[in-house]
Amino acid sequence: MISIADIPSATNAIRDAVTPVFLITGIGSILGVLTNRLGRAIDRYRKLTELKYQDLSYSSLQEIKTISKRIQWIRRAVSLCTLSILCVCLTIAFFFIAVEFNIESPRAVAILFITAMLTLTCGLLCFLREISLATNETFDIDTLIKAE
Repeated sequence: MISIADIPSATNAIRDAVTPVFLITGIGSILGVLTNRLGRAIDRYRKLTELKYQDLSYSSLQEIKTISKRIQWIRRAVSLCTLSILCVCLTIAFFFIAVEFNIESPRAVAILFITAMLTLTCGLLCFLREISLATNETFDIDTLIKAE
């Protein structure tokens, strides 16, 4: 049973855990965008690979190669952002574990949160690389169309 004296510490843990929950929501939105882009890239890849090899033009083969790279970068971004959410969740869990067992370890919370931020940053850099590949692909195709 929780005593009246324990209520302030539990309240503080809840207060401290609310901010990371907003971070989880934001990263979740990013994951939604990433998985949508992944699905579209996979659909386009499948459509192009359904064509017979001899029917593929040079630009189609280049597009398949680019889409394959984009899929790899999106998968990396999804993995890193998911790892980031996991670290944030562990941070929140640690808040409550620390309150329950009266553990004073701000270093563990700091390490988990820094890890979350580093993995999120790396995930966003992978996303930026995927966007770069996607926009270069568009410009390359436009150049090919104008040349013909």
